[in-house]
Amino acid sequence: MASAQPSHKGVTPPISLSLPTSAEITANDALIDELKSQNNFESAEDTERRKKVLQLMQKITAEFVKEAMSKKGMYSQAVINGAGGKIFTFGSYRLGVYGPGSDIDTLIVAPKQVTRDDFFEYFPSVLQRMSSAGAIEELKPVPDAFVPIIKLEYSGISIDLIFASIQLASVPLQLDLKDNNLLRGLDDSGLRSLNGTRVTDELLDLVPQQKTFRTALRTIKLWANARAIYGNVYGYPGGIAWAMAVARVCQLYPQATGSVIVGKFFRIIGKWAWPQPIILKDIESGPLPVRIWNPQVYKGDRAHLMPIITPAYPSMCATHNITSSTKHILTKELHRGGDLVDKIFTKQMQWKDLFDRHTFFTKDYKYYLSIVSTSRDKITQALWAGLVESRLRLLVSDLQADPLIKIAPPFCHGFKREHRCQNEEEVDAVIRGELKYQAIDVKTETVEESKDPIHAVAAEGGADNISVADGANEKKANGSTITIATCQDWKDYNPDVNFLHVIHTRNVDLPDDVFQPGEVKPTRPPKKKATKKDGNAKRELTNITKEDSPTLKKRKLEEDVDQGALPQRNSVKRRQSENTVPVG
Repeated sequence: MASAQPSHKGVTPPISLSLPTSAEITANDALIDELKSQNNFESAEDTERRKKVLQLMQKITAEFVKEAMSKKGMYSQAVINGAGGKIFTFGSYRLGVYGPGSDIDTLIVAPKQVTRDDFFEYFPSVLQRMSSAGAIEELKPVPDAFVPIIKLEYSGISIDLIFASIQLASVPLQLDLKDNNLLRGLDDSGLRSLNGTRVTDELLDLVPQQKTFRTALRTIKLWANARAIYGNVYGYPGGIAWAMAVARVCQLYPQATGSVIVGKFFRIIGKWAWPQPIILKDIESGPLPVRIWNPQVYKGDRAHLMPIITPAYPSMCATHNITSSTKHILTKELHRGGDLVDKIFTKQMQWKDLFDRHTFFTKDYKYYLSIVSTSRDKITQALWAGLVESRLRLLVSDLQADPLIKIAPPFCHGFKREHRCQNEEEVDAVIRGELKYQAIDVKTETVEESKDPIHAVAAEGGADNISVADGANEKKANGSTITIATCQDWKDYNPDVNFLHVIHTRNVDLPDDVFQPGEVKPTRPPKKKATKKDGNAKRELTNITKEDSPTLKKRKLEEDVDQGALPQRNSVKRRQSENTVPVG
């Protein structure tokens, strides 16, 4: 006799089934009002425009499948007409937490007769043929990426198109991707492509109330971005990891309002017994000989510090990049968030206080490490900067290995600057990180704001799959100040084209463009008047040898960097303050 299925969602029973109180409902209404004031919701008109664009993408997909099969000359018209093809969405759009400017992550699924090569060969031309004039603002295929992708700007909407061909002769519009058997016959890229949609759909099925989940997730994502603790590549949870953590709290309080879920989230996740994983359902086995997250079998899985596991087969850890430094920052921020929400519920504070901007540059640290990546042409720079960004966690791990360093938290955005140079001497200055040739009429952007498709793909780990041409010998330099470890082992690394420079920066010397309007840049404290005792100390310092001089050591470090070597740990030891080295 089959065992009865549990009536609750999740791997444990709920903590509370209490219905919301009037005070909790009022707090939830106030939270939604604050989210609206933060411009977190898209207008109804823009949402309708998204739907129309997706409807068009579905028509284009069906036409693309027909054209690809017709070109092969192997199939009857009846087979071609019945082949179908379907688009699926995932990410923030599918979860229902998108806002103004959000992109749409889109998966195109085709029958087995249509290949990935067909997608990159025929889909762009079909798209152009079926689009109105001016609708396509940017079209960038990246077939060699870790997950092959077409980056598209269409009628003001950013769309990421990925592709999978499944082992079916026809893909009907009613197709559901939850069946594990649909994964049979897929290569690694195909599995990764299907994974986003499968995880998102499974997650939505596992939350008790989707409306409550969406309110809470919008809040947590806005908070995490404001506090600069968002982004898998930087060692923080990404969007899907935050979503799974919120979903787990929803399972524990299935009747609660979004505001209550937010408060419980900070307390429960902030006190979570890591490395016990957050899971939304029991990890399942499946039909494929693929790796499933299992710390009892895999040593690498045992090393995960804050594991949050995807619910769809094959289950994976969405937070494998978290380091001890980012875990420390996350725990601190979760506790801070919990304290704030407690005060919000007692009317001592307001929801807007939860979203106060981070103080990473204004007051958190005294010393910073910056890495300036530069190249001699724009396209090469996009790939090089993305590669450097993708290896950020290696630098953090190396710094953490130093016993004198307590934490080395990375900032979760890079900065993209443009410089104008008249000669090689000026180019060399930019390569060393100088900003005096920066184009003052061009606003500094974060790399996310720039929406460079090559940079985005490289930052997600795809640089090794993309080939680049030799850099043009132009007298210009494109720079991005970001943080990272050794990158010279990249297969396309060229010391005459790709440059990496480390700068030890005091908080008072940070570039002006890392501060937002209204923020106060740290200033140098006034010098104390010298006393007789201080004078004696200064005379004693004259006995220090030149080799021990911190200034000369710093100069030697920068000379080593210019020659292509990043600083060793012993070079960093002299630069510590309060055992903390933020990487910004």
